[in-house]
Amino acid sequence: MGQTLESLVVRHAHRLPAPAGPAGEGDAAARQFDAVLMSVGFKLSADLLKHLSGLSEGTVVDTAVRTLATVREMVGDHVRHNVYFVDFPANVPDTFDFWMRCIAEALADDGSRAGTLDRLRTGVLDLLTLPSYGNYRHTYAEMLAHHDELIAAAGDRMTVLHLGDDPDSEVTALYLALAGSSTPLSEDGLGDLRVLAGHCVHGPQPEAIPVRENRAVVNQARVSVGTEPMLDTVTDVLRLACALSGGDVSLQEPTRFRALSRRMRRALLAGLDTVVAAAPAKLADVPAHREAWKRLGERLHPHEYPRWPYAADVFAVARGEKPVRSFDSRVEELLGTNDVIGAAELLKSAPGRLFRSLDHLLRTASADGEREAVVCAVEEVAPKVSGRVVLSVLEHFHNRAEDTGERRVFVNRLGRAWIASDDRPRVPAAERKRVVAALEAEVRRRLPAPGHLLIDPDVLDVALPLSGKATSSGLGVLPRGSVSPVRGELLRFFVYWRQRRHRTDYDLSALMLDADYKTVSWLSYTSLTELEGEHSGDITDAPDGASEFINLRLGAVRGTFIVPQVNIFSGEGFDEVAESFFGFMLREAEQQGRPFEPRTVRMKSELRGPGKVALPLAILRGSDGRWRAKWLHLYLKGMPTANRVEGNQVSVARLLRGIVERDQLTVRYLTGLTADGATGMTLWDGRTIPDEPVTYIGLERPDGLHPESRIITPENLRDLVPD
Repeated sequence: MGQTLESLVVRHAHRLPAPAGPAGEGDAAARQFDAVLMSVGFKLSADLLKHLSGLSEGTVVDTAVRTLATVREMVGDHVRHNVYFVDFPANVPDTFDFWMRCIAEALADDGSRAGTLDRLRTGVLDLLTLPSYGNYRHTYAEMLAHHDELIAAAGDRMTVLHLGDDPDSEVTALYLALAGSSTPLSEDGLGDLRVLAGHCVHGPQPEAIPVRENRAVVNQARVSVGTEPMLDTVTDVLRLACALSGGDVSLQEPTRFRALSRRMRRALLAGLDTVVAAAPAKLADVPAHREAWKRLGERLHPHEYPRWPYAADVFAVARGEKPVRSFDSRVEELLGTNDVIGAAELLKSAPGRLFRSLDHLLRTASADGEREAVVCAVEEVAPKVSGRVVLSVLEHFHNRAEDTGERRVFVNRLGRAWIASDDRPRVPAAERKRVVAALEAEVRRRLPAPGHLLIDPDVLDVALPLSGKATSSGLGVLPRGSVSPVRGELLRFFVYWRQRRHRTDYDLSALMLDADYKTVSWLSYTSLTELEGEHSGDITDAPDGASEFINLRLGAVRGTFIVPQVNIFSGEGFDEVAESFFGFMLREAEQQGRPFEPRTVRMKSELRGPGKVALPLAILRGSDGRWRAKWLHLYLKGMPTANRVEGNQVSVARLLRGIVERDQLTVRYLTGLTADGATGMTLWDGRTIPDEPVTYIGLERPDGLHPESRIITPENLRDLVPD
């Protein structure tokens, strides 16, 4: 197995495919491997340690080298995290004193004195023009020499790596899980699926691929080896064409179609012809992506293939030469004449669209009979709607206030967030409650009998992953809206970025808000020290990578909310840099160590999104005084340059209020519906492992569970969402 495939299994499943090799005395090497793993917050399970101990020393060493590279990258320890202030968090100067020192050093330098004096005479001085500002003043090794070794603590993170099956079985299982996922994957997840699909194209395939983006990636692999793609709509063909051109299979961004080989052009046209020949009504889907079809037609040359006339009809519709009414236009016409009952009846033929139009239909209906018809249509088609859509609509109606005038938070598929006034008419309470009851009954019907449920209490407030787009890839990352405990006395945020072509300046900041979402204080390059903690110093250029940190003493924090953010001051965006990620560490008061200690990292997520301001999460103080993380995964548009915490504190506070006050469907909610079919439910105490098989749901998989247990952790939390 290639290292890439093995690393995919380790990252997604926290399982190490059983290494194969000659038998030997590998116990000493295995124990050394385990010890090194623990230094970065990972550990071998008992079964994996035993398996490795029976292999030759060389096999164990080779396995260790590969695995350590993977887990170091998972936690962010594959790069060198330096700091501007060598003693950070000790001896961080006052901001004004630090700036004055930089000016004094510039004046003492013969090469910069004249320019600095000229700028001072104007009354405005750009910090970036000072030679000693924004660049490391010491090497990484010199920084390490200023810090003591980390003192181990019971609260340090320890992620267990479990023994997997043989490599081919593990890769196939991961491929089937990702390809058959009932919820969309993140961009990184789609990329991993693309690698797996190419490797597994001739092996077992999932019974169904409900997510269209996943199907496009799998079809790309199939077409590449001459296998017939799986297509049942014209849009499936368009997504496949985007995949073959390296474009966006979600169709949210325009794809620049490449010149395709004759074999691939034939595959696309033949598939298109088959779909339309079987159901000509599917031509109604073409106008929704008219421009994309026009551009694709320029590459496929359908006129050269007269044996596929139905495929040619698709491009005739796109050019406006063949009139076809779209489904949406028929619905809009009925609603335009206030025929709510007719619209509901038509939408029954497209159950997913009915569910997505449900709020509009209920608030448009003006008579009891119309609302009754809409609700009856929902109850009739509910079994035909995907579980993800059922739960999404259920969450929507849980949050649908009966009174209007509140603000709404909008988040698109890319994580871009904005706020707008909610001026929608209310949905009548009776119909809203009836819809909620019908959808809850449908969810209960679909949930499998779980047997005995064993639940880690810390997972109960994790939001259901109704879309992978709501979660960044990384370690310890939870879906948007999730709440998880924050245990420790010292909280340390970190950001790392490495520019690709242009000088790039990212600024890590932390905004402290009170219970009314009013600003209390902040830490940033303009406020290096506060009562709450310290900032590690501003780095303004990252050709070889750069890091910034914020250290917080949770007991000293004034206010209720801590909102870390990453602002792009200048240079490349989050989607343009070579690498960028954010995370946080937790330590006890007596722990010293380096600015970055991998075994204290609780979360590390990739920064890959639109906008100029990233909001990964917020830390909330509950009424019981305990701190919890609320996961956001949001990006604000921000300004083209010079984004600072001072400039966006109002918009951040308004956005945070909308997210915090919204109810999410969580594991607690779903297990409550599941409990009716369970033979028992136990909240796990962290120690006692049952002897019998269980359905375990938790943040980490415990060692020693019965081999026939069903195990749900954040890595496969999507499996909780019923089909």
